[in-house]
Amino acid sequence: MKRIFDFTVSLISLTILIPLFIIVTVLIKKDSKGPVFYRQERIGKDGKPFKIFKFRTMVNNAEKSGVTSTKEDDARITKMGKFIRKYNLDELAQFINVLKGEMSIVGPRPEIPYYVNMLTEEEEIILSVKPGITDWACIWNPDEAKLLAGSDDPDRDYLEKIRPEKIRLQLKYVREHSLWIDFKIMLMTLKVHLFVPIIETLKRKHEF
Repeated sequence: MKRIFDFTVSLISLTILIPLFIIVTVLIKKDSKGPVFYRQERIGKDGKPFKIFKFRTMVNNAEKSGVTSTKEDDARITKMGKFIRKYNLDELAQFINVLKGEMSIVGPRPEIPYYVNMLTEEEEIILSVKPGITDWACIWNPDEAKLLAGSDDPDRDYLEKIRPEKIRLQLKYVREHSLWIDFKIMLMTLKVHLFVPIIETLKRKHEF
């Protein structure tokens, strides 16, 4: 049932978002050299690796810096990348992963192998479900980069300030998930990641 829901919603979403994807593609190509999509290996259900789709928001080959976490004031983020990240447009490309069956709309956010290897035996239950575009952790902390802003060591701060609670919320999802929970998370995600940023932007414009 969940796979049918994921496939249907992702197909409809991708169809509706085609005009937006074209605009984002043009802006990315005009802003900096490199591919439109950023493809990085993540670990999916049962430990199976896959390449995630994201619209590129950093300079090409940014991962070669050796830093895996991204702070808000990261010098690797392009001018257009800042705008794309502000409205979470980079994550919309993951509907492609959902359509392919590698991800679900709702589920624990997929991590890189480096962080997956840190999971304890108890925490490995997180890998028993498909990773998702959004989950409880995405609602709790809608902007990891903002929390890491100004950090001298974003990877260390991610491990200390973000990952413990992120793991706790992912475990909560795995133990309690249902279609109703998924629907609730989707609605809360729209509020936190779309409506709130738009309202804040309109308020700032009104103040000026």
